[in-house]
Amino acid sequence: MSLSRRQLLLGAAVGATGAVVHEDVDAAPLQPSATEAMAKPPFEVIALSRMAYGARSGDYARVRTMGLTAYVDEQLNPNFAADTDCNTRIANATLRIVYAAGTGFPAVDEMRGLVTLNKTQPELWELRVHPSNTERIRPVDEVVAANWIRAIYSKWQLFEIMTDFWHNHFNVWAYSDTRISSLWPHYDKTVIRANCFGNFRKFLEAVATSPAMLYYLDNSTSRDGPANENFARELFELHTFGSQNYLNNIYDNWQEVPRDNQGRPVGYIDQDVYEAARAFTGWTVADGTAGIPNTGLFHYVDTWNDNAQKIVLANFLNANAGPQVHGKAVLDLVAKHPATIRNICTKLCRRLVSDNPPKSLIDKAVAVWTANYDAPDQIKQTIRAILLAPEFLATWGGKIRRPNEVVASYLRSTGAEVKPTAELFSWITICGYRMFNWATPTGHPDESGYWSSSNALLNTWNLLFHLQQAYFPPATFDLQGQMPPTVTTVRQIVDYWVMRMLGYQPSALVKTKLLNLMGQAGNLDNPPVGQPNDVKLRLSSLVHMIGMLPEFYTR
Repeated sequence: MSLSRRQLLLGAAVGATGAVVHEDVDAAPLQPSATEAMAKPPFEVIALSRMAYGARSGDYARVRTMGLTAYVDEQLNPNFAADTDCNTRIANATLRIVYAAGTGFPAVDEMRGLVTLNKTQPELWELRVHPSNTERIRPVDEVVAANWIRAIYSKWQLFEIMTDFWHNHFNVWAYSDTRISSLWPHYDKTVIRANCFGNFRKFLEAVATSPAMLYYLDNSTSRDGPANENFARELFELHTFGSQNYLNNIYDNWQEVPRDNQGRPVGYIDQDVYEAARAFTGWTVADGTAGIPNTGLFHYVDTWNDNAQKIVLANFLNANAGPQVHGKAVLDLVAKHPATIRNICTKLCRRLVSDNPPKSLIDKAVAVWTANYDAPDQIKQTIRAILLAPEFLATWGGKIRRPNEVVASYLRSTGAEVKPTAELFSWITICGYRMFNWATPTGHPDESGYWSSSNALLNTWNLLFHLQQAYFPPATFDLQGQMPPTVTTVRQIVDYWVMRMLGYQPSALVKTKLLNLMGQAGNLDNPPVGQPNDVKLRLSSLVHMIGMLPEFYTR
């Protein structure tokens, strides 16, 4: 069974009665039927659906007035100091922390600010030895809270979209190790955010030397005889070349791998992984063992390093080359390889445009990326090329929002007041998006098929319902208070919220269903019939219904 628009409307009608939606549907793509096809929206809707977590009130009109180029350039040059509302919200935010007393520490139950976000790396490092595990993982919870506030309130939406992209590309399971969790604000701030629009080669080294990645992929213990291969394998398979360029099923000797016209191997094999792993021996964390400092910073131990000759991607790395030279040489080789460039550019196009981006768009991104290999804003220039290419606006309907994007967009478009809570985080996890808690190095899937399953959709619809209920603490809504005084009739109310949440009119079938829900049996050109509380409930259900439509999910 396909998940048709008719089923979505039925589900919304169920939700409108005040019940949580539990319709049993098979997993299928979120697509309308051929006779109910979605219209292609205006450019501002496409831009805000892909470059932002949806539109807040007035955003569609603002972007329409600015034009696409001006909006892209504004978003690619964020002034974080000027984002006063978002900054104030983060500074004033609190998150409950509660745990029972244990050996050597008292019970705690308090609303605490996001106090770890600006701690230094050595200060964060000290948290790893706190006797309460809740305190040790608290820095991750605070980064989750801050990132939710930014997703909903930040002016610099494209930066937040790309921060999420890079966190998934260089995925680290933050809760897997309290040495990682204690340092998590550092990874988010000085590795991911600091390089989000920067240079990929610099970014790659920041990741490779970050304690979070060193612990997650076990390179912190890697030394000569034999080297640990985990980081080197993911460096090739996920961070650079991509698994599609793994050729060991065809070749098992580096000399057999075909070369391109510049003599570079067209892909990688296990020998490259083994040799690269040797190059990263001695790259560790200053954890106070074996006579090294105890700061939590990156540390190189020369006596752990395998300094013999290596062959990586048909390149000979001479013996006794000096501290970290071999590891940095490997990063140079993989960062500049055409397979890496095409893999990263394809992933960028997939995130910003569609599950199956046009080859012509990928080619343009590859050309800009390659031409700006040494530029400090290489990534920014490539993103700009993607967003301003004709293909960006020519495609629509090839991607749906993931649950975290749906929820953030819903909260933005309805003007909700949001206070991140453990309840919100738990519900998003139930919907399938496990922020900083995805166990495997792959990061969250970035294709619609995964997110259009029954569980992901139904749990997300249910969360949208819960968000508007008085018993659910993360958000408060004032839907009636936000409508202009001139919006009084059923038709005006529906039009107002349709344009506010979608930015364009849905099909006649959808519009009729929305009008019938809000109007019941009354005249559509008169105010809604019924008692004030009934009208308020129907307005809440109308908004919920719009948030469940394919038009709202499409990006």
